[in-house]
Amino acid sequence: MSGAAILQATADGILMGGVYAVTAIGLTLIFGVMEIVNFAHGALMMLGMYVTYWLFTLFGINPYLTIPVSIAVMFIIGWLMQRYLLNKIINAPQHNQLLLTLGVMLFLENLALFVWSPDFRSINVPGLDTSIQLGVVSINKPKLLAFAFALILTAVLFIILQKTVLGKSIRATSQERDGASLVGIKVKNINAIAFGIGTACAGVAGSLIVPFFFTSPGAGAVFLLRSFVVAILGGLGNFWGALVAGLIVGLAESLSGLFLSGSWNDLVIYGIFVLVLLLRPTGLFGGGRLSGSH
Repeated sequence: MSGAAILQATADGILMGGVYAVTAIGLTLIFGVMEIVNFAHGALMMLGMYVTYWLFTLFGINPYLTIPVSIAVMFIIGWLMQRYLLNKIINAPQHNQLLLTLGVMLFLENLALFVWSPDFRSINVPGLDTSIQLGVVSINKPKLLAFAFALILTAVLFIILQKTVLGKSIRATSQERDGASLVGIKVKNINAIAFGIGTACAGVAGSLIVPFFFTSPGAGAVFLLRSFVVAILGGLGNFWGALVAGLIVGLAESLSGLFLSGSWNDLVIYGIFVLVLLLRPTGLFGGGRLSGSH
């Protein structure tokens, strides 16, 4: 195997890992605040993909300019979902929460099938169909932009959680829900906002991959398991752990695809996942309630 091929696979893995990280950060934020494992996360990501796809197809809006719209739409959907569905069973056994989010996932995917058909759709963005050449490494422009947006979003979320009143309220709620309520924080509102932010992260991830990935009702499922692996490897509730774990999974996926046949690709990723769970059940960087955000 040539050194150039290894460098190329490494670059591709790092870029894709950034997208995995954005999706997983949404999952880990939701878990860190409410301890809810959201099986609907992939379906919500799929909705973000369709927001961008249709804005580009119908109105010719650049996919990256649709990201604010995707954030707004998906935040509202997440806020409503938490406030009027999950809030009803927030103190119920965790399997009830899992079943509810699984039901939402199935509903959204079948609704998308009914409204948009199972067709695989793709877009071609002018100016992004060429690659950037850095020595022997060819950098895919849409993936590079997705990685850059991923880093920017991660930094913005960190600043919000660390420096703003809202962020401090979210962290207080994640650490001690009853105590936060006693000091005047409206826990129900914070839960809904945190879930909305986590859902918006899924929407952003969906928008970012539209220029280089197909859009379909089942597209989110492709990323759902990857996102769970990333979130758990990084430590559920660990903000920065999700970012690093996303890069690890992206590299493992790309390099295993280079050295092994396609059928072994997923086996390597899930093998790492199982090994980490056996040796360090809380993840590589330790879990907790938003433990990586302060």
